[in-house]
Amino acid sequence: MEEQAKKTIFSGIQPSGSLTIGNYIGALRNFALLQDDYNCLYCVVDMHAITVRQEPAVLRRRCLEVAATYIACGLDPKKNIIYCQSHVSGHAELMWILNCFTYMGELSRMTQYKDKCAKHADNINAGLFTYPSLMAADILLYQADLVPIGIDQRQHLELTRDIAQRFNGVYGDVFTIPEAYLGKVGSKVMSLQDPTRKMSKSDPEECYIAILDDPDAIRRKLKRAVTDSDGEIRFDPEGKPGVSNLLSIIAALSGETIEKTVEGLQGQGYGALKERATECVLETLTPIQAEHKRLMADKAYLQGILADNAERANAIALKTLRKVQRKVGFAERVKK
Repeated sequence: MEEQAKKTIFSGIQPSGSLTIGNYIGALRNFALLQDDYNCLYCVVDMHAITVRQEPAVLRRRCLEVAATYIACGLDPKKNIIYCQSHVSGHAELMWILNCFTYMGELSRMTQYKDKCAKHADNINAGLFTYPSLMAADILLYQADLVPIGIDQRQHLELTRDIAQRFNGVYGDVFTIPEAYLGKVGSKVMSLQDPTRKMSKSDPEECYIAILDDPDAIRRKLKRAVTDSDGEIRFDPEGKPGVSNLLSIIAALSGETIEKTVEGLQGQGYGALKERATECVLETLTPIQAEHKRLMADKAYLQGILADNAERANAIALKTLRKVQRKVGFAERVKK
């Protein structure tokens, strides 16, 4: 595929909390499959993270950990652009302009805003409210064609599309209108303790499997995963959400269809189901954890990657930013 024919993919992950097996299945494992056919930017969205209070030293470490996780999951930092959001000022600059093309009513309808306000009632800040404008800037800054998202993020992407179309309606063909890139299997992994809800790194620890969990923790969490009382192994997300969640995890990690997974477990109990899920998770995560440990032992290498890749990202971002600034009428920048 010719370089100029490649479409652009943008994705961002927050460096807050622990990345989960849900993040891996829904996003990270797919990214390595995209790097030869697309121009890919993978952003550590540390600016988004501070809408909730963070411990500075912990946040800095987690930025490196996310970068190391990207690479450990198979992303080549030469084929992809892996960088920190705060290292490219265009994100914040474009966000301000897009804020002026985003309506208060649109922002107030965002489900994530309502959820975060409920969880952080003592810190309902303007950043929580305008979070979707920054997300729109993240995507539009690089003229992204595709955005790998979970089903629960569709609302933010739709708003991004609305903002881009609104801006283009006034100033012409400035922004590419992005579309969702959805994984076919396992795009939504559910909580181990409440399988009617998506697995989230912000939930209590027993609800999720972290990519960096040790084997004993993984075994314990899966052994305690909620199922039901009838003992039958079948895929039925509404009637048997816990069992269906474990089947989805197995299918996503093993490459089997859910039907084949169910067939292989017929006549066995939930203990066998959980053991099979444990085997698949450990087989997947063990090599990733080993590579992550190796990378984190060389922080200078990781920091160098982030610095170099931020320069690459900035070169792309500036093309869009300068065009947008000119369109809205900002004073021309004269080179000295």
